[in-house]
This record gives sequence, C-alpha cells and structure tokens, in this order.
Amino acid sequence: MSKERAEQIFATTGALLEGHFLLSSGRHSKRYIQCASVLQYPCYTEELAEELASRFRNDNVEVVIGPAMGGIIVAYEVARKLGVKGMFCERENGKMKLRRGFTVVPGQRVLVVEDVITTGGSVREVIQVIREEGGAVIGVAALVDRSGGKVDFGVRTESVLVVDIETFEPDNCPLCKAGKIPLVKPGSRY
Repeated sequence: MSKERAEQIFATTGALLEGHFLLSSGRHSKRYIQCASVLQYPCYTEELAEELASRFRNDNVEVVIGPAMGGIIVAYEVARKLGVKGMFCERENGKMKLRRGFTVVPGQRVLVVEDVITTGGSVREVIQVIREEGGAVIGVAALVDRSGGKVDFGVRTESVLVVDIETFEPDNCPLCKAGKIPLVKPGSRY
C-alpha cells in the first residue's frame, strides 16, 4: 500500500483532526489521528490490516495481541488475515493484563498490534505481559506511528503510515499559552 493510499483512507474517514488535544501520554498536540474514525469502516480496516499482515506473513506468527481499546479491532483483523488467534490485553487496576481466559504459551510467537503509536507506552506494557508469560515477541505492527519512527521496541516495527506530529509538555504548550482553543481529550485512557 502506498503512503498516498493510506493518507487518502485517513482523510476520507475524517481521522486527521486539527485542534488542541491531550494525548494519552499527557502531552499536548495541535493534530490528532483518530483511528476509530477509520475502524468504523470494515472495508478500510480490512485493507489496512491486510497491509500489516502482509509484512509479517512469513514470520510464523502464532497469535496477535493488541492493547485495549485501540488495538482490539486492528489485532482481530490482522489475526484474521494471518489465520491465527487474536487477543487483547486490558487494564485491571491500572496494570495491563491478559484476561478473559486469554493465555500465551511459552515460546509462542506473538505479533503486537496497535492502532496508533505515540510514545509506545501501551505497546511496551503488552510486550512485558507477553514476555512474563514466556511468549516471544516477533514484532510490532501499527496503523500509524505518530512518533516519526523514533520509538524503539527492540523488535521489528512496521506501520502503514509514519507521521511526525509535534507534541508539547503541558507547561510549554503554545496552545495553552494562547488560551484560544479548548483542550480536548480524545484518547481511550480518559
């Protein structure tokens, strides 16, 4: 899939937003990518998931796991494309866990899938859960890497779209200082 096609999908679905956003990392941004806007369209979700799956098709993936909330649909669809199990981790008392009877078998080859990577915090938590269960993380796949490729998970990382969106610490946010645009909390942790 070309970068132009991926950008077209995100633009068509209204997923590229402008404003003043509080990210799940606590940082602020002028731009936000709302993957839920894309994921409401099964045809686009399937197309994007096929692109991610194709990049790991020869890596003997045995299970795909994504963090709740954003990674659930993407992990399911990538798992479907690879013909393997799809699961998700979710927070319980603030800690990421496998629940609902989901388990990783020691040595099992796991692909971690996310909708958007910003700081990589949720993906790192999922990787830790998998490793604690004895699984082997063979890669990370995301619809969007909004870090501009700066986040390193220590495994191969693939994204359909890589963007470098400027973020700010709350104390140094020019939008807060200007006071003209209200702060919006669009992420799943809020």
